[in-house]
Amino acid sequence: MENPKIGDNINVGNASVKVEHPSILNVLKQRENIKKRLSGIKHRIGVYSAKGGVGKTTTAVNLAFALKEMGYKVGLMDADVDCPNLALFLGIEGLQAAEYPLKPVEKDGVKIITTAVFVDDLRRPIIWRGPIIAKMIREFFENTNWGELDYLIIDLPPGTSDAPLSIMQLLELDGFLLVTTPQHVAAVNAIKSGRMSKRMGVSILGVVENMSTGELRGSVEVAKSLECELLGSIKMNDKIARMSDEGKVPLVEDESIKEEYINIARKLCKRE
Repeated sequence: MENPKIGDNINVGNASVKVEHPSILNVLKQRENIKKRLSGIKHRIGVYSAKGGVGKTTTAVNLAFALKEMGYKVGLMDADVDCPNLALFLGIEGLQAAEYPLKPVEKDGVKIITTAVFVDDLRRPIIWRGPIIAKMIREFFENTNWGELDYLIIDLPPGTSDAPLSIMQLLELDGFLLVTTPQHVAAVNAIKSGRMSKRMGVSILGVVENMSTGELRGSVEVAKSLECELLGSIKMNDKIARMSDEGKVPLVEDESIKEEYINIARKLCKRE
C-alpha cells in the first residue's frame, strides 16, 4: 500500500498489521529504504534460536561456506552486535576503519560484516543499550556495500528482544533457519523463536539439530511443534569446536563435516 495512514491494515512479511501509531510508519519507511539498498541480494536467511550456546554462529558460518562451495555469491552478517564472534570463528584480524559505506571483510570469497572489526580488542565489551544496537543493525543493512549476492546469511543473537525484533521488522527475509541441540530446554527456546517469527510474519525454513548424539530429539520436538521441516543434523564432533577456536572453517577442513552442511544447504536451496 502506498502512503499508508493511521488505521490502515498493511502487509508486513506474511502478517497483516494495523497502523496504530506513527512509529509504525517510520519503520515502514526504513523497511522500504533497506529493501532498495539490498536489491542486489537475492535471498536473506537468518540463523536463529532464543537459546544461547546451541551453535547458531557455527551453523551460520558453515552454511555460508557450504553455499559458497556450491557456487553461490555469499555474504555473512554478525547481528550479535554487542557480543560478536564471527571474527574469532573465521580468524579475522586487524582493525578496520568505520568509513561509509561500510566495506565487508572478505574471507575465502565470503563477504563478512561484524562489529568486531571496528574494535581494537576482541575481549573488550561493547556496552550499548537497545536503541544503539538497533541503529547498528540498520547501518549494516543501509550503509554496507554488499554488492551482488545470491545469499546473505544473518547470524542472530539469542533472545526475542531488540536485535531479532529489529531484523524482523526492517528486513524482508526469506525466513529463519532454527538451531537446536538434542536437549529439551534448547528445543523449547527454539520453539519460542519460531512462534515469535510467525507472529512477526517471517517464515520458518526449517530446523537443524546441532551437536547431535545420533538419535534426533530436540529437532523433532521443534519440527512437530512448529510444523516445519527437519533439514538435518550435525553430529557431535570435537573437531568443529577445535577448528572454530583456531579460526578455521570446519567445512573447509573436513570432508565429513562438509557433507553434513552441504546436505542442509541443498535442502534450503530447493525451497527457494
